[in-house]
Parts: sequence; structure tokens; C-alpha cells
Amino acid sequence: MMRRSIQSQVTVVAAAALLGLTACTTDQSIENPPAATEGGEATAPAGDGGATPAPEGGDEWFDQAEYDQQLEQRSASFEGDPEQPWTQYIAGETTATGQFAADGPQKVCFSNASISNPWRQTGWITMNEQLKVLQDSGVISEMETRDAQDDDNTQIADIDYFIAEGECDGFIISPNSTAALTPAVERACETGKPVVVFDRGVETDCATTFIHPIGGFAWGIDSANFLVDNLQEGDKVVALRILPGVDVLEQRWAAAEKIFEENGIEATDYFTGADPTEIKKIISDELATGDVQGVWMDAGDGAVAAIEAFEDAGADYPVMTGEDEMSFLRKWEDTGLTGIAPVYSNFQWRTPLLALEQIFAGEEVPAEWVLPQEPITEDQRAGYLADNEGMPDGHYAKFGGEDLPGYPDVWQDRVIP
Repeated sequence: MMRRSIQSQVTVVAAAALLGLTACTTDQSIENPPAATEGGEATAPAGDGGATPAPEGGDEWFDQAEYDQQLEQRSASFEGDPEQPWTQYIAGETTATGQFAADGPQKVCFSNASISNPWRQTGWITMNEQLKVLQDSGVISEMETRDAQDDDNTQIADIDYFIAEGECDGFIISPNSTAALTPAVERACETGKPVVVFDRGVETDCATTFIHPIGGFAWGIDSANFLVDNLQEGDKVVALRILPGVDVLEQRWAAAEKIFEENGIEATDYFTGADPTEIKKIISDELATGDVQGVWMDAGDGAVAAIEAFEDAGADYPVMTGEDEMSFLRKWEDTGLTGIAPVYSNFQWRTPLLALEQIFAGEEVPAEWVLPQEPITEDQRAGYLADNEGMPDGHYAKFGGEDLPGYPDVWQDRVIP
């Protein structure tokens, strides 16, 4: 079973209503990105009930064994060059790939969940720049991409299209959701071609490699422990969540909720749909009933709106967790609040293509390729701000593309060539 897979009895809440069902992505401008979340998760509208506390239910997403593993992996030693974290991995089981060794450039088929938010857009730009390098070196001839626009049925049709087309030398799949995409991934595996799954998992281990940062529990542990360390027992935390039913997001909250309860922190969670207006309303309503000492987020977009709500109310800044999105890093710097930026390593978008380079060379690859996932702390913030000067607010500091051909222009322009 692949790590981070959704429990089979849980229905994934898809955000298909956000976007149409057209499947193919070619040249696509992303100058005006929609509201979004980190981690590649689709955005859901908040609706009239957005200011209602989220229903209880974290227990069904809590997996003690997975929690313990990710807790340990946070301090694990990673193999490979730390200057190239997108190539690093935790030592473990490997997959032999001699049967996939090939001469000459190979065609890659990429089934992408979407580029519907800034995190995915940043990664998609990075992936295309990595592709250029491998095309120039003669490893890959082309990468045909179909974009499911956050819809399970569209992505299933996309994968089946690639299979029927019969022209793919290797598959890359970033699943929209876990359970629904599992049969389609298995059909891709049955072609006898290498299959690389990344970002979110599926409920099969048939892929040649599964690439992902440590995971949602690690995010929840890092962020909740930071709040606990900087707050007092009995303090109030408002937890702002994007949407229910997505494994990595649910795991973030399941870990945080456990830690808050164990340390006497009063936490109330809300689903926001990443809507800045809804976020401001939630914070304003909470401040109207009493002090709020902390804000926890399962994704950092919308963090600025939360901070602005404290400013509007004339309240002291909270202890805050955001993300490595530039808008939060800049606001954090400007305000001097006590904060941390959890990371769901955006540089992972390079790794699937580099994995296929190894696979086409017949080299072993990790069966589960676990990438580093380290938050940005206050003493690191200035360095990341300097390194990403001139990047737009929707850019992610740990994108890992500084050595790629289009740097920095293509990330600044936010237009895919």
C-alpha cells in the first residue's frame, strides 16, 4: 500500500465544481491564478457555512503508525546531495529498473491533477524547465501532458487515453484523489511501462516509484509544536483549514489536533475554502468573543488575510503558522510576528523527470522516494526573502529551480512557455 493513501471508507471531497472538464494542457498563461491551496489541493468555495466550526472527525484520519513514522523521518538522514534536495531520499527498499533501460530520447506522458493553484503552478513551471534540460541531454523527446482540472473522472479518462494511444515510454501521474485514481494507475502499470506517481498517493504499490515529501503528519507536528512552544496552556488557537476529505490536509490537522489536546491548547477549526473574505470574517468573529493567541493553517495562502483581520481589529498579532509562499514570508517580515513557515516541498516537481532519467538508464530507484520537508524558521526567513527577491506573492520559496535555464524570468512572469 502506498504511503499517505486515503482510508477506503472515506469519500474524497473533490473540488470539481471549480473548473471545467477540458483535459489537455498545452501553452497556458497563469498570470491570474485562481484562489488556491498549497500541496496541490484544489480549492473549495466556503459558502454560507464557512464561519461554522468544522465538524469533528479527525480521529478517522489519524494513523498512529504513520504518525510515528513521519515523526521519526523529520530527523532522518537523507541520501544524496543536500544542495540538490529534489534528488535526496531516505534509504529503503529500491526498485530494479533494468527492464526499462532504453536507448535514445523517450516520450513521457504526464497526467496532472491540475495547475489550479499557485503551489501547483510554481511546480509546473519548474517541471517544464527541468524537462528542457533532459530534452537537451537527449533523455526525453517530449512530455505530452493532460490536465484534469481537479476532476477525478477527467483524469481517469486522461490516463486511459494515454494507454489507448500506446505511444508513452513512461508515465508520470499526480493523482487528483487517492482511491478514485487507483484503478487507472494500475491500468498504466499493466502496460509494462514505468509509472512514476508523485505528490499524492494511490492505494496500490504497482508504480515504479512513489515520490513525495515526508507528509501531512510531519507538517502538523512541526506547526502544532511551534504553537505549543510559544503559547501557554489554555490559550486559544483558531485553525484555518482549506477543505475536508483530502488525505494530506486531513493528516495535517489530525496531527495538530492531537498535539493541541495533549498540551491544553483550546483549538477551534474552520473550513475556509481559502477565501480571504471568509478568513477575515472567521478571525473577526473569534476576536469579538475574546482573545486569540494563535493561528494554525493547513496551507499558507490566506495567511495574509488572517493577519490583516488582527490589524483591522487592533488586536495583538498571534503566534502564526503559514507556509513558504512569498506573500506570507513578506507579511511575516513586515509585522515581526512570531511565526513559522511549514513546507510541502515544491521542488518535488523536478524529481519525477529525474527519476525517469534513472529508470531509462536501468538504474535502481527508491520504491518510495521520500524527499526532505523542512519548515522555514525566523532565522532563515531573510535568506529566503533575499533569494526570491522579485518573485510574485504566489511563488514558493523552496521551489528549487535556481539552477534551471529560465531562472528567474519564467517564475517571475508566471507564464508557461
